[in-house]
Amino acid sequence: MGNLLINEVEKKDIEYILKNAKEEFKILSGNKVLLTGANGFLGYYLIKSILTWNIENPKNKIQLFALSTFNSGIPKWIKFALKTTNLKVLKKDITKFKIPTNLKFDYIIHAASIASPTFYRLHPIETINANVQGLYLILDYMIRRKKTSQPVKGLLFFSTSEIYGNPTLGNVPTPETYNGNTSCTGPRACYDESKRFCETLCVNYSQVHKLPIKVARPFNNYGPGLKINDKRVIPDFATNILNNHDIVMLSDGAPTRTFCYVTDALIGYIKILIKGKDGEAYNIGVETPEISMKNLAIKMKNLGEKHFKYKGKVITGKSKDENYLTDNPQRRCPNIQKAKKRLNYKPSVTLAEGLMSILTWYKETSL
Repeated sequence: MGNLLINEVEKKDIEYILKNAKEEFKILSGNKVLLTGANGFLGYYLIKSILTWNIENPKNKIQLFALSTFNSGIPKWIKFALKTTNLKVLKKDITKFKIPTNLKFDYIIHAASIASPTFYRLHPIETINANVQGLYLILDYMIRRKKTSQPVKGLLFFSTSEIYGNPTLGNVPTPETYNGNTSCTGPRACYDESKRFCETLCVNYSQVHKLPIKVARPFNNYGPGLKINDKRVIPDFATNILNNHDIVMLSDGAPTRTFCYVTDALIGYIKILIKGKDGEAYNIGVETPEISMKNLAIKMKNLGEKHFKYKGKVITGKSKDENYLTDNPQRRCPNIQKAKKRLNYKPSVTLAEGLMSILTWYKETSL
């Protein structure tokens, strides 16, 4: 692992991923995998996990292609990882890149998107294009490859729990069968509705063209790789703690969420890619604890006081964005029984463990 700029938090996490998805990594061995959105949150551990697998299994390597615009340049950790012959960078815009058929990818993980509410509200058209146009180009590539002797073996499309909107009474925990309660014109619609349409594309292309497409619906993932300036709640609270500022809640603290640590999330996604049924979606997250934003702030404050000499308090503030809370779901909690039964998905990292890991990681890195 020393060849990949991996610290102690990452080493422990990657060992956990490889142990709990060993069967799926074995199936990926010897294949070419395309990861879009490689410079995003989920790409961070996915790339490091695959390359660690290659170091530990030199006879069963996975050839990984990391695609991103890399608008701010290729990160230091990816440049370092390029020293291995099993990682190739494709500096491309997925909304404009017609993948050549001679690039014979066996598996595709389509994670290219703008996922932070703060940023997708600032860039609604770019968000829609990344989701919809990017997927269209990948589906076109799969159809062209299907006509050859080496069709694509699997596509994993990253949807979102946002497609459920603000679930109505009786639909929390939320199962995959719930149709959603969303606005098609509100400030979050560029993300929510484009992801919903992409799921429609996935289902219909899978059925009409017999393509091996699977869909993941993530529920509030967090962990290393999530940039501290991402503007989501956990990195925001972590920023306050590590700077010894008051923790600022930008709501009344009543909305509730469950939070899934990145290791458990990635294991679930890899299982969907390999074991998921074509044309179907799977919730990936944890069912408990469903915690209010106020109690999350208090929990992180207590961890800060115990381990990081934190002296601040929890206060209520107001976002400069007048639409910050518009269409913001009051509750978000998944029913993950489908993933448990069909994929043998068993998330086990507690919220306390995950929060401690990400606070430690933020303190030790500058990502």
